Amino acid sequence: MRLFDSHAHLDTFARDGSLPEVLARAKAAGVCGIVTAGTTLADWPLYSRLAKEHPGYVHFAAGIHPTEIGADWEEALAALASFWATEPKPVALGEVGLDYFHLPKDRSQAEKTVSLQKEVFRRQLEIALQMDSPVIVHARQSFADCVAAIDATGIDWNKVVFHCFSEGPEEIRLLNARGGRGSFTGTVTYKNAAKTRAAALEQGMERLMVETDCPYLAPEPLRGKVCEPAHVAHTLAALARLLSMPEAELAEATTRNAERFFAIATLFP
Repeated sequence: MRLFDSHAHLDTFARDGSLPEVLARAKAAGVCGIVTAGTTLADWPLYSRLAKEHPGYVHFAAGIHPTEIGADWEEALAALASFWATEPKPVALGEVGLDYFHLPKDRSQAEKTVSLQKEVFRRQLEIALQMDSPVIVHARQSFADCVAAIDATGIDWNKVVFHCFSEGPEEIRLLNARGGRGSFTGTVTYKNAAKTRAAALEQGMERLMVETDCPYLAPEPLRGKVCEPAHVAHTLAALARLLSMPEAELAEATTRNAERFFAIATLFP
């Protein structure tokens, strides 16, 4: 059974020395590929190196996360496009987007933060358009504004995924109608995630991708522990039950969806 983790953050494991064991467990679980998503200028070189060290297995994306916009954001933007001139190239721009959950309590400061997030998101979408790159979107309490920003750029929605999808069926229908998709994490296994499960059911398997967003959001029965790519198997199993499909069939479908979306070939046939 082939599994694909379409969104992970491997920097923690790389820096604490546990990455070899983490990748070994992922392979033993059937994971045939991982996309490790950048959030700051600081992690893009690391992820580029990991992709070189694990060709065909670890793939990387580069982008500025909305909560990681620092004083050097213009410098980071200037450097971002240069990663598409390297080998291996990023398979996507991301994760990028808007986050209205982590805003300053002061209203004036919150408005400034939102304005800056929108500007950085817009500028990164322009880079994605220039590079003809897929885009991994972070949309926390900001779904409508993220959709509006993407609409305004003219990006091909077939190249857009809203990762860690946490909205409901109406929102997934809106994405799918445009050609976009949602990707689902271990949150679909949580008791309080009925809305998210309804969205996954509404989307079906044609565009479905599965992710861990590790080291966060470990699925049941591992909730509360450090998440890692091997745990995508638990999320896939929950989605297979939801969609009334054999796990192996859904695993193959989601892996092929990720291969097409990111325009990659995985390590294992």
